[in-house]
Amino acid sequence: MDTDKLTVLEIEKYINSFQGDMESLLKELSQDKRKSVGKLVQKQRKSLEKDLLEKERLKKLWKIEKSIYSGDFKKIVGIDEAGRGPLAGPVVAAAVILPPFFLLEGLDDSKKVSEKKRIMLAEEIKNVAIAWSVALVDEKIIDKLNILEATRHAMKTALDSLKVSPDFVLVDGEANPLITLPQKGIIKGDLNSASIAAASILAKTYRDKLMKNYDKIYPEYGFKVHKGYGTAVHLAALKKYGPCPIHRDSFAPVIKSLK
Repeated sequence: MDTDKLTVLEIEKYINSFQGDMESLLKELSQDKRKSVGKLVQKQRKSLEKDLLEKERLKKLWKIEKSIYSGDFKKIVGIDEAGRGPLAGPVVAAAVILPPFFLLEGLDDSKKVSEKKRIMLAEEIKNVAIAWSVALVDEKIIDKLNILEATRHAMKTALDSLKVSPDFVLVDGEANPLITLPQKGIIKGDLNSASIAAASILAKTYRDKLMKNYDKIYPEYGFKVHKGYGTAVHLAALKKYGPCPIHRDSFAPVIKSLK
């Protein structure tokens, strides 16, 4: 390709639409003496390096699953929750069976991903997953059981709701005694397992949407912003208005607001 006959803008468009060996193309373009072309080459090389690092990170997310696949297990489900800490609303659990070694760009612990990116990832996960489900336990059951037991029940319900039966379960945190299938608890699983990370995205996006809907019913608490967590704004609203029907009456800040 004779780049001398192309404008810098034409070269940029060509790079962006190129489907072949990018490294060979960049090597060829690096012969162009124009500084602006050199900057394009440098920019593209950085993009390639970034993509490579992301690919390596995603491959590492499958390390735990890979060790399990080497046995007799073929369908691994990841389970995670969202909403253990808030003072209001349900705790939500999600279960996801991903195609083995599927690399979903941007997949990570839901807390490390922007809301906009989480929503996009959630749709991609639903589209590619072999099976997925979401379950919740509301604030009344949380108050009755305690948050740990309520979370375990939400996880078990999500697992039982899958349309495809898994043969091994990866749980974020500690193993769940309510689950009878072979399982393994993974501390910080959403950072170390692709399956659990996918579940964390689904659980978080589902719960966030619920809390935004609750905000329309109880706008004075600011649920759409803090999602029920005990922020200064939320605590101030609790002090001023007292708890609403979705508050967890067994949680200390809510109890305190009644005094």
